[in-house]
Amino acid sequence: MTISFHCDHCGKKIEAPDSAGGKSGKCPACRGKVHVPSLDSDDELKLAPIDEKDLAEQRRLMAETHQVEQEILSETVVPEGSVETDINSLASDTSEKELTKNIIVYLRQMADGELDQAERLSNAIAPYRGRALEILDRIALSEIPEPELADIPQQVLSGLIRTLRNRIG
Repeated sequence: MTISFHCDHCGKKIEAPDSAGGKSGKCPACRGKVHVPSLDSDDELKLAPIDEKDLAEQRRLMAETHQVEQEILSETVVPEGSVETDINSLASDTSEKELTKNIIVYLRQMADGELDQAERLSNAIAPYRGRALEILDRIALSEIPEPELADIPQQVLSGLIRTLRNRIG
């Protein structure tokens, strides 16, 4: 006779010889540690029923958390004034931080489909080609994306970076 039970880790059905009852071993499927129940044990494990209200509340909270995370990730820092104001500020001596911000805004605009604004911004970035290419390389090689760009799939972001490199290069 064998003892049949399910792995606590992967849920696979396991059959063990009677002699293994009460001992521990490894699941043949997932290699997780399992306890083989004893046949002579008549103790029934008393389980509490799953509270559907708690389960529904947990799902609702998880969905709400996901929604808030997506909203935060999709936020972009929109500088005061219009894009033209940003372009005019680029025309003067631009700091590394401002140039980085404008490149990120460009990438965000492209991802959001704001192509006209992105094109105007890329024309303003173009005079700073050398520094802009260094910033683009840094963004492309970064393992952790800029927060404003975190929701853009990596392949799409790489394509947008290539597009800007080609446009200014």
